[in-house]
Amino acid sequence: MTKAFSARSLGIVIILGSVWGLSEAALGIGLQRCASLASGSIMTGVALFFIGATWKRTQHWLGPLVLIALASIFKLFDALFLSLPVKNGAVANPIFAFWTEGLALVLMIAFMKESWQAKPTGQAFLGGLSALVAVNLFPLVKFATGIPACVFPGTTTPLSLYYAPIAVGVSFFTVPAAFWLGARLEAFEIRTMDSIRIPASRFLIPAAAAVFCLAVMAFIRLV
Repeated sequence: MTKAFSARSLGIVIILGSVWGLSEAALGIGLQRCASLASGSIMTGVALFFIGATWKRTQHWLGPLVLIALASIFKLFDALFLSLPVKNGAVANPIFAFWTEGLALVLMIAFMKESWQAKPTGQAFLGGLSALVAVNLFPLVKFATGIPACVFPGTTTPLSLYYAPIAVGVSFFTVPAAFWLGARLEAFEIRTMDSIRIPASRFLIPAAAAVFCLAVMAFIRLV
């Protein structure tokens, strides 16, 4: 059963989406030397962490939708900093991956019993299965962006499939961690956001977080 998507939920979704967008840029630098190998599979686990935390907090399909849209905007800003066109494999294809990862997790949640989702083992299974679905959907990127998925050197196997075990393995841990975080965000918001007497500040804080993450991303790319 889903909850109503509230303004308070929107604030935390903006913060999570901003941190995710920043992490994509930061991890891109840290994994630059293996960007043609397993980095995408590692980032799949990271993406499912943010999507899972958002779902657990909001319990509404609008949560992941807003989160992924914001992460996509961050990716477009990253392309601007790197002087890359949108129709570039380093821009359009990762954005497509964001949406396939979100779709995979939401679909798996819809089919999994809530009693299973409440258990760490069930959450780990949910993460691994979502990652497996996402990496199998990703080769369809050619039909969405016109840019084929990268393949493992010397083969015709897409990297997402070749390194699927890594994506599944990482997601076994990141999705339970995401559900743990998401379950505690509401209590955190009640202690902090609800104590703010000026209603407008509840929206200024997430906006400030987004601007800060954009500034950090610009610093990483331009300095």
